[in-house]
Amino acid sequence: MLYISTWVLLGCLLGCRPAPPLAAVEEAEPEIPEPVVFDLQQIQERGEIIALLDNSSTSYFLYKGQPMGYEYELLCLLAKELGVKLRLEIVPDLKDAFIKLNAGEGDVIAHNLTVTRDRKEWIAFTDYHHMVRQVLIQQKPRNWRQLKKHQIDARLIRNPVELIGKEVYVRRNSSYAERLHNLSDEIGGDIVMVEGDEAWDTEAMIRMVADGDIGLTVADEDIAKVNATYFPQLDIETAVSFPQQIAWGIRKNAPELQNYINTWLAFMKGKPDFHVIYNKYFRSDKAQLRRVRSDFFSGQQENGKLSPYDEILTEAVDSLLPHWDWRMIAAQMYQESKFDPRAESWVGAQGLMQLVSETGRYHGATNLFNPTQNIWAGVKHIRWLEQIFESKVSDPEERKKFILASYNVGQGHIYDARKLTQKYGGDPELWDEVEQYLLLKSKSQYFRDAVVTHGYCRCTEPVKYVEEIYTRYERYMQLMPEGDSTLGPDTLIALAQD
Repeated sequence: MLYISTWVLLGCLLGCRPAPPLAAVEEAEPEIPEPVVFDLQQIQERGEIIALLDNSSTSYFLYKGQPMGYEYELLCLLAKELGVKLRLEIVPDLKDAFIKLNAGEGDVIAHNLTVTRDRKEWIAFTDYHHMVRQVLIQQKPRNWRQLKKHQIDARLIRNPVELIGKEVYVRRNSSYAERLHNLSDEIGGDIVMVEGDEAWDTEAMIRMVADGDIGLTVADEDIAKVNATYFPQLDIETAVSFPQQIAWGIRKNAPELQNYINTWLAFMKGKPDFHVIYNKYFRSDKAQLRRVRSDFFSGQQENGKLSPYDEILTEAVDSLLPHWDWRMIAAQMYQESKFDPRAESWVGAQGLMQLVSETGRYHGATNLFNPTQNIWAGVKHIRWLEQIFESKVSDPEERKKFILASYNVGQGHIYDARKLTQKYGGDPELWDEVEQYLLLKSKSQYFRDAVVTHGYCRCTEPVKYVEEIYTRYERYMQLMPEGDSTLGPDTLIALAQD
């Protein structure tokens, strides 16, 4: 097996200084630690499970403002079954994921993770949730639409033996690299393996093959099929492995968590829901193609949008609320209307930001079904609430929670909850404490309290409203980061061509 390190590649590309020897680089890499002791009971006591996953067009992405993905949906169901919250962290580099897992910074690695002997030295695996072959990704001939199948086959690699002497690009320390190494032994000749950084993602390499930047790469067949729906020039028919197990990674000393997930997986596999989720992301070509071609898809496109109204919203927020992140208001807008400009509630709230006529008129909107008028009026209303709470809640980040809750239920009930919090010894400037008394306003002991002036409130809705907006906002920040200047494979290939 021949290897070409990306350190050597970078040294050639940048030309400013020699790359360090590969051995020195490997010695400098952080080691995977021994696993901390943190099992199922500790996860339940903490009240959340932390999943480490990748942002891809199948695992975890945004579509029209809604988080989606195969791993994402399964993780949501697992967290619900456990009765805990789900915290997600995007960790594209698998070695980083192993380090974080064993250090206790995550509980589950939910990548599209192939079970291998080498990986079992560092982590344990759950039972597999599906099995898949690895396949070669190559471009079809230029005139493939005019050719018959046997003519196409004659021009492509169809036997793994034909890979001898060929360059194949794969991520370092990936299951694909391991498979090519074994395949090289099996076929009795060297495959020239060009190893990319561990942060290079499989879909980026598939895209490079589609664009003609590199010749060959390897991917799991289900991921390859999804990508082939929007890159029809790709051929994915040549298998380079038998079916392999795809599972989640957990700490080796967490048997209770492993047993729980395995029992849950066995139960899930017997339900239609599991197969519906799998088919949605790996079998429904039309749905996947529709998502990927949408401007509002974060899984593949670099400049994806949350909604058709991003420009209006960013302009309004930059003008009126420059210290707010527009993605938080976008998360609120989705909560209010799911980005439907014609949405109307049973109480008469209208449009994207769900304003009633009186509030809209106060902020200058005459037609609440007009997206521009509605968004500007909604942002003005948030600014108006901020001016009210500026003197009441000193911390700007805490203040946002009070503002969002007031937007939902009105500031009067929030005033009452703050007064109750103060009366009973809490801090009226901390939302986590105030929300507890907001929830108690449905009980007569509290809504009849002398400090309360706005009476009864079934206030589970504003508490849930704030929580769900912040959860969605966290997803938006993960999947649509701003100012990301990471040097990725596209940049390296561009440098190579310059």
